[in-house]
Amino acid sequence: MSDSLTDLVRAELSIPVDPRVAAMAGAIAAEYPGSARAALFYGSCLRMSELDGLMLDFYLIVSDYGDAYAKGWMAAANRLIPPNVFPFQHGGLIAKYAVLSEGDFDRLNGPETRNVSVWARFAQPSRLVWAVDDTAADRAVAAVSRAAPTLLAAAGRVDGEAPLDWWRRAFLLTYSVELRAERTGRAQSVVDADAERYERFSAPSIAAIAADGRAGGWARRRLEGKLLSIARLAKASLTYAGGIDYLAWKINRHAGTKIEIKPWQRRWPLVAALTLVPRLIRGGAIR
Repeated sequence: MSDSLTDLVRAELSIPVDPRVAAMAGAIAAEYPGSARAALFYGSCLRMSELDGLMLDFYLIVSDYGDAYAKGWMAAANRLIPPNVFPFQHGGLIAKYAVLSEGDFDRLNGPETRNVSVWARFAQPSRLVWAVDDTAADRAVAAVSRAAPTLLAAAGRVDGEAPLDWWRRAFLLTYSVELRAERTGRAQSVVDADAERYERFSAPSIAAIAADGRAGGWARRRLEGKLLSIARLAKASLTYAGGIDYLAWKINRHAGTKIEIKPWQRRWPLVAALTLVPRLIRGGAIR
């Protein structure tokens, strides 16, 4: 791994955040005494100065799923279909956080997985807002440093392609893999919102591409990614209180729809998720 890339990632992860974000990260970690290792803040709220009314996004990194949960089935669900996702409120703000073990966080940021969900997110800016100690912080930095080279390697280089266009095309490919409610152009706006950052990360990320980086294979990634997204939504209906309402809120926000969740769907969220998603795909609300 290129030292310059690791240094860039470490510097970016250490940029200060709103004190309320740091306080929320600490409160999330406090829910997992003895197993919480690090908390990362990511997503569109990273660029927002006004956080009230927004849904903040965190990843909580734990030592081991068995240590993180009192209920064995929750640990098994997290291990089988990572991550588990939970809602959280603190200091007047609302958030959701995803739980991954240190081992899974490192693996899912690297080229050994076709699953795009982690490395596509952490190839983008994020912040390390809580860590139990320096060792945990260093491991988080090392894992995040794998994400950008994995993203670019998976997309593959096109002859004569400018680095920013490579980033844009790579994110567009990852957006095609997951069930997304965002409109066309969202992948490009990720890069254009902070083009200087992606220019700065380009050379060291390209230099750090692993020899076993898996370019191509996107047809298989799309099939697996869509199925995995549906499985995660179904799982979230069991592990995430109010998950079906969050799903509707997110789709309405990004796709301009007016989905209203009926009482029976709240009583039977697993059935609701499994019936709602195919209908939305057919209608074009999510892709």
